Amino acid sequence: MTMDSLNKLDIGAKYGRDFRRTILIVDDEPVNLRLLGNILGDEYDIDFAQSADEAISIIQSEKDAISLVLLDLHMPGKSGFEVLDTMSADKDLHNIPVVVVTTDKDAEVESLHRGAIDFLSKPYDKPEVIRARIGRAIELFIDKTIIGATGVDRLTGLMTRDFFFQYCQEYDKFHPEQQVDAVVVNFSKFHLINDLYGRNFGDQILKAMAEGTRTVARAYGGVACRYNADCFYLYIEHQKDYKYLKKTLVEKLFEVLSTTNTRLRIGVYPDLYRSCSLQQRFDRALQACNTISRNAHDTEVAVYDNEMHEKELYEERLLADIDEALQNNQINVVFQPKYNVRGEKPVLCGAEALIRWKHPKFGFVRPDFFIPLFEENGQIKELDRFVWRESARQIRKWRDLYGVTIPVSVNVSRAEIFAPDLIDFLNGIVEENGLENSDLSLEITETAYTDSVISIVDVVEEIRGKGFKVAMDDFGKGYSSLNMLTSLPIDSLKLDMGFIKDIAIDNKEMRVVEFVLEVANFLGVPVIAEGVETSEQYLLLKKAGCNIIQGYYFSKPLVPSEFGNLIEHNAEKKKS
Repeated sequence: MTMDSLNKLDIGAKYGRDFRRTILIVDDEPVNLRLLGNILGDEYDIDFAQSADEAISIIQSEKDAISLVLLDLHMPGKSGFEVLDTMSADKDLHNIPVVVVTTDKDAEVESLHRGAIDFLSKPYDKPEVIRARIGRAIELFIDKTIIGATGVDRLTGLMTRDFFFQYCQEYDKFHPEQQVDAVVVNFSKFHLINDLYGRNFGDQILKAMAEGTRTVARAYGGVACRYNADCFYLYIEHQKDYKYLKKTLVEKLFEVLSTTNTRLRIGVYPDLYRSCSLQQRFDRALQACNTISRNAHDTEVAVYDNEMHEKELYEERLLADIDEALQNNQINVVFQPKYNVRGEKPVLCGAEALIRWKHPKFGFVRPDFFIPLFEENGQIKELDRFVWRESARQIRKWRDLYGVTIPVSVNVSRAEIFAPDLIDFLNGIVEENGLENSDLSLEITETAYTDSVISIVDVVEEIRGKGFKVAMDDFGKGYSSLNMLTSLPIDSLKLDMGFIKDIAIDNKEMRVVEFVLEVANFLGVPVIAEGVETSEQYLLLKKAGCNIIQGYYFSKPLVPSEFGNLIEHNAEKKKS
């Protein structure tokens, strides 16, 4: 080909042709093939077949390229009906639209039953009518394909969440009197399945959950979808109990897990009167689901009730009031003393910053209630950074007043661990107050480590590399392996208060604590015990080799001025 010839090529037309649709015309009469080819050839790529067998062969080999089949019914040998039957029976071919060409008016109904979508009569209509009807048939085929692609979850075959909600809204329109249940099904800590056994095994579990929800939805006249990774939604007719739902899901998962300890959490919102929007119904079902502990080792069902509704209203009020609370000093930081008990006498060695909220309407709000609430809502970042800022200021203030530096440990929520500006923010408040990075200790919960070991280790190593101390908080609460301690980058280990509350001489709980202390001592990791309330607990932990103790045995959490008095008192004792 010459350069002049290349320059005359229409590149736009080339790429336009790549997106032209292909039509297969099936007819044993050459004149009909030529006629239809001439009418449609300007807009479409055309393939031809002159028998049913030839047509089936082309359709099977070119199924991904063919956008429509124009099919004559009456041909020598096999008829067009047999082409329709073959396509209908094949899952890869049954969606390709077929327009039947026939002079037999009586054949139209049978063709529809066998899968045809439209007809062209012989002799043919005007060319523009043929082109319009063919174009419309292909357009409907494309729309159907797109809806199918976006409406079906590839892994499970269930509806996607967007398509699911559209379907449910239509259902509500046509069944306004039907009492319905919104159901949320969640597999607790599913990510650990992928970490431990691989993604393929995790996919098998998801498929089993999908099969269970699909079975229940069909039995109860409803629909199901995969809402996200390990969470499924059902919209079904109202049920008096949910035994069948639970039983079906457990049985499907048993086929994969070979155990009935399925760790499923099921939340239900029974909306008998359509009292709120569809999204609100599922939000409430999810709220019911979240009342079930993630550490549960069996399938449990929770139904949204009036008590949950009152709790929801209370939570919404708290969430709405957080900014005002921070601005108007309703939220304060208090400090619980830590004592080094390795010597003959306990020595004040630091403090943990804790948060307190006195609401103008609700009074004292428990931290173990509002902190998880703000973690779920994403507003925990504001609280975290408020505490860090106030702690750094207080360390500086105590140093200026009493001439000593009291290291303070602060809690770091999971949302903050991976914040891109975490280290910059910490460096900023340390520099602003003229402190050393080691004056702040960051407490990260054990469950945060166990939930995302690899990614969190990198972050913690970077934090420690900048001079900050890192403690693993709540050890014993998340049932992690002691082997983790050999590989995790931490400066200290903090025993969960629930881990030590029942310790007594020579009992099982005490032996476990002693074992943990021995391992930590061997690894050179100091151990902090929190929640120590009695002299018996104190003496047992001291004898077993615990390094640092905090709790009501020594002191309740103190406001900054009270803690200052404690510092001053300790200084006077040293002098005397």
